[in-house]
Amino acid sequence: MSRLDRAVFGFLLADAVVLALVELLFLPSYLGTVQFPVTAAVAAVTTPLLVSEAARLSPRRRIAGAPLVVWFLTVLVFGALGPGGDMVLVGNDWRTLLLIGAGALPSAMMLGIVLGKRVRT
Repeated sequence: MSRLDRAVFGFLLADAVVLALVELLFLPSYLGTVQFPVTAAVAAVTTPLLVSEAARLSPRRRIAGAPLVVWFLTVLVFGALGPGGDMVLVGNDWRTLLLIGAGALPSAMMLGIVLGKRVRT
């Protein structure tokens, strides 16, 4: 990887952290009186994009999957230890499962797609 690629990779990892924090903070949002976790949709779109861009930088599996791992660890750590000791992620809440599933599943699928294309060609 060139120096520019390393800088872009660092930016992708920092972006994964920032996106995870924003998604966590807006997870308990409401639209009127209805719970509306729009950040799950944001996670479903942005996290696979981070994985595909990291895979474009390097063919190594660790590099390609790093944004997913960083995003997931950020969600777990800051969700459990939240700001001021608050738990943002509650184990029995459907929004928690939706956020983790919407962020991790499409990203893992994108990782498989990108790495599968490289093996085939």
